[in-house]
Amino acid sequence: MRIQRIAIGLTVINLLLFMFLLAQIRRTTAQDVVPVLRGRALEIVDGQGRVRAEILVHGPETVGGKLYPETTLFRMVDPKSGPVVKLTASEEGSALGLSDDSQGGVRLYASRRLGNFLKVVNKDGKEQVLKP
Repeated sequence: MRIQRIAIGLTVINLLLFMFLLAQIRRTTAQDVVPVLRGRALEIVDGQGRVRAEILVHGPETVGGKLYPETTLFRMVDPKSGPVVKLTASEEGSALGLSDDSQGGVRLYASRRLGNFLKVVNKDGKEQVLKP
C-alpha cells in the first residue's frame, strides 16, 4: 500500500512538471529572426562537404605585376570542373562570368577603367568582344 502511494505521488509530480514544461515552450516565429547576419565569408556545401557556393571579400593582390583591388565575390561551382558562375564587385566596377565545362563562357564587364563590354569565348579559345 505504501509503494502505491509513492508511485501515485511520483506520477502526480511528473504530471505537474510536464505541464509546467509545456507552458514554457514558445513557438519560433519570424519575429525571432536576427536582423543582421555578419561574418567574413559564407560557404554552402553539398552532401559530400564540397563547397558549391561562396560569398567572400577577397583582399587586394598583385598577379603578374598587376594590382587587383579588394573585391567582393559570389561564386557558384559545379561538382566537377570549378567556377560556373562568378559575380564580382570592386572599386573599379563589376563583372559577371558564366562558364561551361570547358574554357568557353560569357563575361559581362562594367568597368570604370576598361569600359563596359561583353566578351564571349568558345571552347577553342576564340573570343568575340561586343562594345556599345
